[in-house]
Amino acid sequence: MKQGDFTEVAKHYHNRPAYSAFLLKKLLACINDTKANAQELHIVEVGAGTGKLTKMLSEFGAQITAIEPNENMRKEGIVFTQECSNITWKKGSGEDTTMPNKSADWVIMASSFHWTNPQKSLPEFARILNGGGDCQKTGYFTALWNPRHIIEGSLFDEIEKEIKHIIPNLTRISSGTQNTKKWEEILTSTGDFTDCFFMECDYKEIWTKERYIGAWHSVNDIQAQAGEKKWKEILEMIKNKISSLQNIEVPYKIRAWTVKKV
Repeated sequence: MKQGDFTEVAKHYHNRPAYSAFLLKKLLACINDTKANAQELHIVEVGAGTGKLTKMLSEFGAQITAIEPNENMRKEGIVFTQECSNITWKKGSGEDTTMPNKSADWVIMASSFHWTNPQKSLPEFARILNGGGDCQKTGYFTALWNPRHIIEGSLFDEIEKEIKHIIPNLTRISSGTQNTKKWEEILTSTGDFTDCFFMECDYKEIWTKERYIGAWHSVNDIQAQAGEKKWKEILEMIKNKISSLQNIEVPYKIRAWTVKKV
């Protein structure tokens, strides 16, 4: 499996967690400063994956364009959101959204901005956003993540340490405590955006053991670095750790950085 290629894990993405509806409402209130209501907004979600966030955004009534480069992920997303008439799916990427100039009010990436090249993706987002300069409209970009909230000594901490023991040189891309990049600096680095603000909130989901293991099957970066033999060892270790549990309460820390188009 190649790191960053989600073709083989797309079928497992339905097991992944959602995002905090509370935080999304707060974000919407902050960026929706020029529209009478959310239904007048055009939101472009880039790296939409299989539509977890897409479907939640559609509930605001806004028009959503979901952009996803991977065909398998996009197909899963189209099926998952097929009942949402306000969602349109397109092939594209952070560096090339294929969207027209000044066609979006809000661009958002959920658990995916780290896969882009910011020197190319940020100017691209600024290009497709309304606002900027003396324009009364204001366009915003949000980079959002939902990493697990791993507490020292918890079951999840034990699992992470066991994984690190099996793969000593493991490098995580965005999960857990390793997502420590200075996103404010990165998001304003190209000069296309300014006025970064940060939001964070706790979020929990209660899963069956089957879904918990299914979520691990969707993790690309560990599988790509582990190889087949060590990956099987990791899955067996996790299954043993949770064998005595009926359900698993998984804590998350939802984090969002938002910037305004210059």
